[in-house]
Amino acid sequence: MSARDKLALGMGTFLGIVLTMPFFLLLLRAPVLGVPLSILLCVAFVYLSVRAMLSMKDEFRFIGPPGPPATDEDPSAVDQCKILDTNVIIDGRIYDVCRTGFLQGTIYVPGFVLDELQHIADSSDSLKRARGRRGLDILNSMQKEFPLVVRSLDHLAERNGRSGEEVDTRLVRLAREVGGSIVTNDFNLNKVAALQGVPVLNVNELANALKPVVLPGEEMPVTIIKEGKEQNQGVAYLDDGTMIVVEDGRRRIGENLQVIVTSVLQTVAGKMIFARIKGANGESEEAHESGRGRSGGGPRYKVR
Repeated sequence: MSARDKLALGMGTFLGIVLTMPFFLLLLRAPVLGVPLSILLCVAFVYLSVRAMLSMKDEFRFIGPPGPPATDEDPSAVDQCKILDTNVIIDGRIYDVCRTGFLQGTIYVPGFVLDELQHIADSSDSLKRARGRRGLDILNSMQKEFPLVVRSLDHLAERNGRSGEEVDTRLVRLAREVGGSIVTNDFNLNKVAALQGVPVLNVNELANALKPVVLPGEEMPVTIIKEGKEQNQGVAYLDDGTMIVVEDGRRRIGENLQVIVTSVLQTVAGKMIFARIKGANGESEEAHESGRGRSGGGPRYKVR
């Protein structure tokens, strides 16, 4: 209970008793029903006075530190709170996820995350400064479209905490206190929060889950972009960023080709597809060349 709630409760009780006193003196003259009626009347006046004071608690601006009036939000009233991490704000994809409506519940931005964004935006390094300003721009766009909650629950992250703690530690503690989930794309924060029983919504895992399923034997058009690590390999990419390693694709850099998927490798970083170039007859070029090498090359028999 906040200081304003306590003050409203005390003032309402006092006002209810004061309003009851004149009626109490009159009802005492009744021999039998005077006392019970006085008690009922006192309870009614106290109840109405407390309700009136609680409705006016925001007017008690002299309670609490100077500055803008604080929002006394009850953590239990924050339904399915989603707490945004600094990295996921800078990444920017969270804005598109929110626009689709897949993220339900209250979207909360802690004050220490906002302070970290401001610190990055004021950095002397040009790359960090651009990342920080991008994060602030994304937050401004989100605030115009979605009901963001900012800073109002930060005091819960300070419970049993030490000064100077890292942002990740305070995020995990805040999520535990409010029963919310952390939205991030930080692999390390994901692991730390999972070890402490805090739900995590990882944007990278969501992106990987939404990538199209590719099966061996399927055909797809690709453009060879660069050389691969192994000999004769070329590298292409799908629209979602999935890497495709094409056998014998090194000499076809810059060309648009039809390839046949040979295998798919799922890693922690994402999905990797291996493929071969499709020949003119519908087979892979490797099979086409090997078949061509065997034509006419069968064993010869002696004619006696």
